[in-house]
Amino acid sequence: MKTKVCGLRQPENISEVLKLGIDYVGFIFFEGSSRFAGQPAFAKWMMDNDNLFANTKRVGVFVNAGLDIILNTVHDFHLDYVQLHGNESAGYCRELKLLWSVSTLRKATICKAFSITPDFDFSVTNEYADSCELFVFDTGGQKDHGGTGLKWDWEKLIEYKGTTPFLLSGGIGPNDARRIKLMDHPQLAGVDVNSKFESAPGVKEIDKLSSFLESLKA
Repeated sequence: MKTKVCGLRQPENISEVLKLGIDYVGFIFFEGSSRFAGQPAFAKWMMDNDNLFANTKRVGVFVNAGLDIILNTVHDFHLDYVQLHGNESAGYCRELKLLWSVSTLRKATICKAFSITPDFDFSVTNEYADSCELFVFDTGGQKDHGGTGLKWDWEKLIEYKGTTPFLLSGGIGPNDARRIKLMDHPQLAGVDVNSKFESAPGVKEIDKLSSFLESLKA
């Protein structure tokens, strides 16, 4: 079970999270977020501390960003994954993948997030399967793009018949480890946690995370 902690932005806090053996750490590059991590000083810290991320992949979260912004941010922050969390089309994802196939710039794996509502049709994910190696299924119907602390109906996952692996996201908290362990879906690759483990936006509580991970992997 892979684990992703999203919404990080403070160097000391990030260093403590990395000690927990997290698989992915997420940084939000949407300026409307209270967890925005796009400051130049933070980019310098990321570049100067590459060694800290030897065993952890860096994920940049974007919302309807221009392709040039994504390409430059991947380079400046040494990102390994790009998570598209807006209304990006399948064509947009294919174009981004094509750009990297002919570019000498740093490349990243593309991940697409989908906002799950009661009437969400999982068949729309099929269009993204040729460009995205990972999906994130998050809570839909909210004005904010992630970090709402609200769950969606996980029973709806029975409708997902695709072959692309996904991370379960949206309102996952410290007491959800047992329920997640009981979930039986062939493409469930891991979990993506955020606001339920914070003392303030962008500041993760290490004790809560540690306890959750121990329960999840026990």
